[in-house]
Amino acid sequence: MITAGVLLAAGASRRFGTADKLLAPLQGKPLVTHAAQALATVAPDVLIAVTRHQDVAQLLDGFEIVRPPDADPAQSDSLRSGIERAKACRAERAVVVLGDMPFVTPALIDQVLSKTTTQTPSAATAGQRPMPPACFPAACFEDLMQQSGDRGAARMLKALPPSALVHASAQTLCDIDTPAALDAAQSVHM
Repeated sequence: MITAGVLLAAGASRRFGTADKLLAPLQGKPLVTHAAQALATVAPDVLIAVTRHQDVAQLLDGFEIVRPPDADPAQSDSLRSGIERAKACRAERAVVVLGDMPFVTPALIDQVLSKTTTQTPSAATAGQRPMPPACFPAACFEDLMQQSGDRGAARMLKALPPSALVHASAQTLCDIDTPAALDAAQSVHM
C-alpha cells in the first residue's frame, strides 16, 4: 500500500506575533523539525510538506515541497495541496501531521495508520475531538479536496466511529500557537 506522509506547515502564525513559529527553537531545534522527524521515521513511501516559507522548506530534507496556491492559505487550502500531490503520486492513503505539533510520536502515527481502512479515515484524540495526526484513504481524497475554510477535515473527522480513534494525551497532541505555549513546551520531556 502506497502511503503519503503530508506535513502541513503553511500557516501564517498570526497568534505567535511577527516571527514564524515553525522556525522558533524548541528544545534546541526548530519547531517544525519535531513533527517532520516523527513523520519521516514512520517511513511513508512519499514525504510531502506543504509550506509557503522558504526558510521552513530548507529544514525539511527528504520532503517534496508543495506550495499552496494562495499567499495566505486556509488550513483546507494547505490540506488540498497536500492531498492533490498524494493523489498524483498514486498514494492509497495519506497520513497528515501538523508542523506545529512537536510531541506527536512515530508510535502514535503508526497507531493512526493501523486504524485506517480502505474506506474509513482514522485520527488521534485526547478525548474531546478527533484531530491530527489523521490518516485518510484514497476513497476520501475527492471529499478532502472539496473542503474549505480553516477547519480542514474537521467535519470528516468528527463523524469517525470510536473504533477509528487513537487516544493520546493532551500534551502529546498540543500545538504551539503562541510564545507562551512555546515557553511551556520547553520543559516537556520527549
